[in-house]
This record gives sequence, structure tokens and C-alpha cells, in this order.
Amino acid sequence: MKSDRSAGKVTLADVGRVANVSAITVSRALRKPEMVSPKLRQRIEEIVEQLGYVPDPVARALASDRTDVIGVLIPSVTNSVFADVLRGIYAGVEGSPFSVQFGNTRYSVLEEERLLRVFLSQRPAGLIVSGIDQSETSRALLMQARCPVVQIMEMGPAPVDMMVGFSHFDAAYDATRHLIAGGYQRIAFLGARMDPRTQRRLEGYTQAVKEAGLFDEGLIITTPRASTVGLGCQLLSDLMARTQKIDAIFCNNDDLALGVLFECQRRRIAVPDEIGLCGFNDLEMMAVANPPITSVRTFRQEMGRRAVEMVLARIAGKDVPQPVVDLRYELMPRLSTRGQERLRRGA
Repeated sequence: MKSDRSAGKVTLADVGRVANVSAITVSRALRKPEMVSPKLRQRIEEIVEQLGYVPDPVARALASDRTDVIGVLIPSVTNSVFADVLRGIYAGVEGSPFSVQFGNTRYSVLEEERLLRVFLSQRPAGLIVSGIDQSETSRALLMQARCPVVQIMEMGPAPVDMMVGFSHFDAAYDATRHLIAGGYQRIAFLGARMDPRTQRRLEGYTQAVKEAGLFDEGLIITTPRASTVGLGCQLLSDLMARTQKIDAIFCNNDDLALGVLFECQRRRIAVPDEIGLCGFNDLEMMAVANPPITSVRTFRQEMGRRAVEMVLARIAGKDVPQPVVDLRYELMPRLSTRGQERLRRGA
């Protein structure tokens, strides 16, 4: 039965009066349950439920110099890549006394600065932020943060505090080398959004084709627009309006790759016999497409989970022996890039 109190919010003292203990004991039971007996803890939890007591995070922060909230900054809430990261983060906090509050920077440097100020004013227990390309202001805010900070999604030479991710340059370089090893000579790059991670993938592609003597700037098409399957169709159309001499395409993500596949099918271009195709991130749809699409697998949920583990370890006063974790990536070769190899073997 909920309390029928109508004047004011239920307090720790209210809970303590009903339980016949002090407010400090109630606080201890809720924050450090191992410090009270199981019987008393159960009694207090029942009264909390009956009265509808809700902890005041501001008061808690003032008392302990932090809240029990881990702040997370991501650039998109609709991109399935970051949805996977969030799943890993929520799995990591499960069973702990901490909760997650996330903010969407929408790929905006200014919005990231604004959200960091908001989060830091709320005294978070920890911060998890996407990327390594913060502005000078954001980096200064993170350096001054009085909590553990983990940068995720990338590797870089100068972490603010801790870091877990992988090299987008290396992953794209290896994917392009896979296409080159398959005998492809006219390898195009399609990129959207062109955030720093995509730019590093373009750099990896460029390095690989230049080393092989296959670089052609006319085979690169990029746009600041957000990635969608439909945009993949459009970018292939734009590419083919520029040149018909293409035998493979590396897309900076799987949405674009799926759109390219659909547009090839609409134009009756055989994948992989006429055009090889490679995506990035290895979303579920890559393995079930027809033909299955080669992609670069990234360990997004693991990234989120490991970031939370680092934060929780620091909060508990434990040493983090590996503050920079490179999860790397895995190239997943599938039928979409095997056409040239099959033709070579049959020659």
C-alpha cells in the first residue's frame, strides 16, 4: 500500500520512523546493504516500497560528492551501431547500484560540449564518451572531470583517462587489401556522414589502393548526409553516372552496402561476378543478404561492457591494469567478394 502523504516528498527520516531506526541506518541499508542484517534490509526495502520513497540524486551527490549515475555520450540514438554499444553498457551495469543516463550529441561538437557541462554539473560516477575527436573545450572538461572517463569506439595516442575501441584506419586498410587480394582493380569507396571515424576508414582505403598502384580519385564518392539503405542506392547511381569501370565497392558502413546490393540487383549487375561488395560493422543483415555481404565485424556490445567494467573498477578504488584496450576487428569474407577469386581459379 502506497503512502497517502500529500504534503511533501517521502524522506529517509519518514522511512526510518516507520522502521524504528535512524535515517542514517536507512541510508546505509540502501547504499551499502552489506552493512546491515538481511532481516533489517528486507524490512527497510518493504517500507520503502510501501511509502513510495524515491532517493534524491542531488542530495546524494552533495553527501557523497557524486551520484550513482554513469553518463554516456553517443552521437546517434537511431544508428544500430550505437544501439549495440548501449546494450553492452546496460548489461555492464546490471546488478550494480548504478544507472545509466545517455545524451545524444547528434555528431555536433557544440552539443557535445553542452552535454558534458550538463553531465558534469550533476556529479556523475563516471563518463563514457564516443570517439577521440573532442574539441579543446570538451577535452579540457573531461580532463578536469572528478570521475573515471572512458573514450570508446576508437584507438588514439592520448587518452583522456581510459579507452576501449579499435583502429578504423587499420580495419578499412585490411578490408581494402582483401579486395585487392581477390583480384579487384577498380575499387570504389562510398562514404556518408563523414564523421572522424568514416574519415579514418577513407584514409585506410586510400592507403591500401595507393600502395597497390590502384588509386583513382574518381572512384571516391562521399556525402555529409546520414547513412541509409536508400542513400546507398543513390551513391551507386552517382558513381555509375561518373564511370562504368568499377569491379568492387567498399562502403563505409553496412547500410550503404545493402543499398548498393539492392541497386545492383535493380540494374541486373551480378554481385559478386561483376562487382565485389564489402561493408563495415557486420550487422546481422550482412550474413542473411543474398548474396551474403563481406563486412568488417566490430565488437560493439563488448566495447560498452568493457567500458562499464573500467568505470566500476575505478569507482571501487581498484587498479585498472589495462586502461587502453584494443578490441580490434574481424574481417568476415562472404560471397559478395569471392567472384574474382572463383573466376581466377576456374581460368
